[in-house]
Amino acid sequence: MTYYYYYQTEVGKIYIVEEDNAIVNIKYKIEISNGEEQQTALIKETCRQLIEYFDGKRKKFDIPIKLKGTSFQQKVWSALQTIPYGEVWSYKYLAETIGSPKGYRAVGMANNHNPISIIVPCHRVIGSDGSLVGYAGGLDRKKLLLEIEQKNKAQ
Repeated sequence: MTYYYYYQTEVGKIYIVEEDNAIVNIKYKIEISNGEEQQTALIKETCRQLIEYFDGKRKKFDIPIKLKGTSFQQKVWSALQTIPYGEVWSYKYLAETIGSPKGYRAVGMANNHNPISIIVPCHRVIGSDGSLVGYAGGLDRKKLLLEIEQKNKAQ
């Protein structure tokens, strides 16, 4: 069964979707064609951990997630989860890290299709020149998430 619920947070409305006792989607905008609107225990816990993250009290998440995508996307999303809190990598560096040094555009597309925002930290990927580019949730949100991490990195 699929359950979903949304919360108003300091970065706007966030939708959290659970399937088979794992979080499968955290987005700012979502179209759900099936499922039941319900605050399950896992959805509530995910929201609690996200609030702790926004407050600078949490740097790692401890919830079950299930990422659905191609093998290349899975490789990119797995690498995203290794970017340390408060740090940023370029798309080029991320591509090199997964063994596709010329695949930075494909990495960008996989990043764009990341279904679990924030927990799988695609916001930590920036342009090679240090510019904030390519965040499905909007560059204002990306900037805010990076600012939260920079402010709380040393704590």
